[in-house]
Amino acid sequence: MTTYWCAHAQLPTGLATRVRLSVHDGHFTEVTVGTDPQPSDERLTGVVLPGMANAHSHAFHRALRGQTHGSGGTFWTWREGMYAVADVLDPDLYLALARALYAEMVLAGITAVGEFHYLHHGPGGVPYADPNAMGHALIQAATEAGIRLTLLDTCCVAGGLGADGHLPLNGVQQRFSDGDVESWAVRVALLEESDQVRIGAAAHSVRAVPEDELGRLATVMGSQPLHVHLSEQPAENLATQAFYGCSPTELLGRTGLLGPRTTAVHATHLSDADITILGGTATCTCLCPTTERDLADGIGPARRLHDEGSPLSLGTDQHAVIDFFEEMRGLEMHERLLTHQRGCFSPEELLHAASAAGYEALGWAGGGRIAAGAVADFVSVREDSVRTTGCAPDQIIYAATAADVDRVVVGGRTVVSAGKHHLGAVAPLIADALDKVRR
Repeated sequence: MTTYWCAHAQLPTGLATRVRLSVHDGHFTEVTVGTDPQPSDERLTGVVLPGMANAHSHAFHRALRGQTHGSGGTFWTWREGMYAVADVLDPDLYLALARALYAEMVLAGITAVGEFHYLHHGPGGVPYADPNAMGHALIQAATEAGIRLTLLDTCCVAGGLGADGHLPLNGVQQRFSDGDVESWAVRVALLEESDQVRIGAAAHSVRAVPEDELGRLATVMGSQPLHVHLSEQPAENLATQAFYGCSPTELLGRTGLLGPRTTAVHATHLSDADITILGGTATCTCLCPTTERDLADGIGPARRLHDEGSPLSLGTDQHAVIDFFEEMRGLEMHERLLTHQRGCFSPEELLHAASAAGYEALGWAGGGRIAAGAVADFVSVREDSVRTTGCAPDQIIYAATAADVDRVVVGGRTVVSAGKHHLGAVAPLIADALDKVRR
């Protein structure tokens, strides 16, 4: 049994003061409010928040940070640079890059990540001797970095969608595909879960998985969480309407893929009917504000989705920024730009999206909460930095950055202490991995 004491902690009931946390076997066993510290307590500095869940990550996109932002273009031209990175990766390079990335996430207070994993095979789509070599590299990376992982193994069948139908896979896209849903399911069944790892599923998009394959996916995925890119770009909507006569949301609905276990990622360009469908089926939505603005995707209807019944979570997607305070603020500030009103989401709603809702979307039911019985994942945020000094504890998320994270505990085990990761300095890990990838 380990006990911690903190002046302020964000509980499911709101901000509490003078809080003792009791942890045993990786879970909170007791949370006591309004108590003085005992000699055996470890004292946590600052404001203690539940661990944050990054519900949408593409690990290898980290290699593009600081390389593409000034070049202009669109999402589609940016994608060519992303494909170039995917083309050079092998399991060893992927391990090095993902380990550094996940360590960077933990430093930022992220304690769980959903990896939307579609880089499966070797060049030309030839499977490795271990058909899950790339997935196992990600699992090893997360284990060494000390972060919970939901490996959202992604099904890709086609190379795109036009008005005349789906396009064949070409070039690096061949590395993404198992050929069909049945072959994908056979490979995914070989992956194993652990205390720190969950196996989930994803359909890359309605562009990459034709309607009949989407229907098969709905029948084979079982109880796993399912994620899917949805309406990130107007071009996807136009192509789907031209070929299928409906929106991407409507297509997912008629193939049986919508519901509480499904998370629609981005959901930026939705019709009123789409919003009603997603909310009415309690399908979750994952917003990635820093990516959606970096790639000029647009601003999605977050508040309307929430009010219709779609739980909201957050992700860093292409990792142009890894700072969940920035993602939370982005969710609120984008809504302010749309509505000309402040306070569209309360601090509690923003924290819920960043923590408990993300855990739920990734298959870690009950996580992302500081409460008895929940997994002991939590973060302490400094109140004395140049950014946070003078902040009210219940509004620290509006001023803090990733640099203000002081302590990170995952499953009762300290991974970050005094702002230092247990692997040591993370920047050299990132630099070494990027050097190897770029060479």
